[in-house]
Amino acid sequence: MRNRPRNRHRNRHRDPHRKRRRNRHGVRPAEQPGGHHPTPSAGSLVAGRYQPLWPFADEEQVRDWQESYRSGGHQPWHLDAERTALSFTQGFLGFTDVDRVVKRTVTGADARVSVGIRGEGGGRPGIAAVIHLVRFGTGPDAPWEVVGTDDTTFSLTTPRYGAVVSSPVKVGGRITGVDESIRVRVRATGSTGPLGERCCVSAGGDDAPWSATVTFRAAPGRTLTLVASTGGHVAEVERFTVTGVRLAG
Repeated sequence: MRNRPRNRHRNRHRDPHRKRRRNRHGVRPAEQPGGHHPTPSAGSLVAGRYQPLWPFADEEQVRDWQESYRSGGHQPWHLDAERTALSFTQGFLGFTDVDRVVKRTVTGADARVSVGIRGEGGGRPGIAAVIHLVRFGTGPDAPWEVVGTDDTTFSLTTPRYGAVVSSPVKVGGRITGVDESIRVRVRATGSTGPLGERCCVSAGGDDAPWSATVTFRAAPGRTLTLVASTGGHVAEVERFTVTGVRLAG
């Protein structure tokens, strides 16, 4: 995977108080909290500011899992930021070749986990995304929730993080690379596949803009994950970026 220069753009899900800066782990990829397909509510934000992308749709689901964990040790991987990040990547997004943690940083209830692909020729792994996770709920067993990605050379900034959207939705951001082919999907917790998809958008350059329009179908009020991915040089998916929005309803 080629080294690419860093850009100054960012996915805007981040903590506003944070300074701007540029499965092999025993988790069944499709596993959902409680072993069922949840019915999301139009409810809670994570830590009062972040969109709940995966694996829990709201605090009620968090409390249900905590009860099952306390009584029978159910799905302990929710307490592991690395395993949660990999399960999100491989199971929820379907990027099975992104199969390793390259780096992790955990500060209190906040974590950044860099997931990546095997390096070309057995070399240094390439980072596909830096996944941002936050503890959801209360108590020492509050589980990790994916709330977005920290972006450098590939971003998804339109629509803005937390925006209310409708179908079709225009998405876009910026990318640095050569001969890139961007696929955009709309996903939601509890759905077995994409709710909408657009493939593919040709892009490339140095911090160049990209955009696409995606049509999708989802229940009103749902939190949606918009995910854009690119690859094809050394792996099907080499980089990806996500943002969280809510469907009007």
